[in-house]
Amino acid sequence: MVMMEGWSQTTISPLLPRSLIASLFIFADKSFVNLSQKSKLLQLLRYTFVTSFLFLLRLLPPLNPNNNQQYKPPNKNASNHTSDHYDYTPASFSGGATITGGGDSAIARALSQLLSLVNDIPVSSRKYQVVRSLAENLIDDNHKEGVEALRQVNRTVLSAAFSTTLSQLEAAAILEQQGEVLRGDGVDLLGNARPVEYRWSPVLRVVRSIRDVSWIRETRASGTRSSAEKLAAEVLWLAEKLAACDSADEAVRRWAAAFNLARLSLSVEPRLQASLVKTSALLFKHAKQLGKDEADDGIKKEQHKQTKMQMLMSWLPLLCKASNGTDVPVLSIAERTELERVLEETIEMLEDEENQEKVLSLWLHHFTHSSFSDWPSLHASYARWCNTSRKLLLHHHA
Repeated sequence: MVMMEGWSQTTISPLLPRSLIASLFIFADKSFVNLSQKSKLLQLLRYTFVTSFLFLLRLLPPLNPNNNQQYKPPNKNASNHTSDHYDYTPASFSGGATITGGGDSAIARALSQLLSLVNDIPVSSRKYQVVRSLAENLIDDNHKEGVEALRQVNRTVLSAAFSTTLSQLEAAAILEQQGEVLRGDGVDLLGNARPVEYRWSPVLRVVRSIRDVSWIRETRASGTRSSAEKLAAEVLWLAEKLAACDSADEAVRRWAAAFNLARLSLSVEPRLQASLVKTSALLFKHAKQLGKDEADDGIKKEQHKQTKMQMLMSWLPLLCKASNGTDVPVLSIAERTELERVLEETIEMLEDEENQEKVLSLWLHHFTHSSFSDWPSLHASYARWCNTSRKLLLHHHA
């Protein structure tokens, strides 16, 4: 699994002893619970064992190396950041994320703060829309001025925010998929989806809750306090803003490289999948435009081809699986038709026959195994590739 931005070995390692001990206990208790029903003495022994275990587990310190880090103000004497330098640093107290990389200007710092707050504030709060509107107005005003310095502020800060939110989204998707995330009041999100033996055993429920809380405490510094669905909506919003600021290529590159999130997207809940499909559809359209600048040299064009290949291999399976949505299709008929055309043209731009084969084989596998959707239809691209391959074979044997 690809290591996520904002995660480190020192952050994850303290979690391993707790998870290992809890897993061993759950395994032992599942075997012991059947035996204990046959004898009151065994029931008493089991009760003593469980109580002792929970007491010892609570004594384990909630190790979190990030909690001991003190806030360090930015060094104004340091060299200027380049446009592609951005950091994701844990906040010292709130557990949120600080987005940096916009330079030393006051307007850049203001936009960075607003976008950080958008990440941090729950969407249910009445202040969420206030902060988001302030950020949108600031971005729009910077763009309307027509000054390159202000537009560069938009591009740099939005790129940093997109990177940070994407990292948070991947972490939240992992935790939610594993059933590790609890609501703020401690309610189990999975509910009846839990295994039967877990729902029937209060002991297992307590142990699982302790482990869940431990995971959440350790990962709040990575921004996973927000739900994955909220973060996915913000990723889409940031991608739209980057596109409006003529910097969609940055979002395309990062989205194409999000291999782990793309893999997780196939098994997350449908509402989250819908947001990921919309983001993929938007960025596929902009990915097609990469490499059309005549000023690009050979190395740059090859990089663009690699990005297109990554986009197709990462996100095409999700399009095959999740385009129908829960109640209505995620995309309209017109949007689907347009995106099919974009996908076909993008595949043609790969030029290399072997890469086209990889993409079309991947599409065919997920297209035929999806019981919920018959889209996207890339039959024409597949037929063209077959014809080209046939001609190449005949040419080699002529």
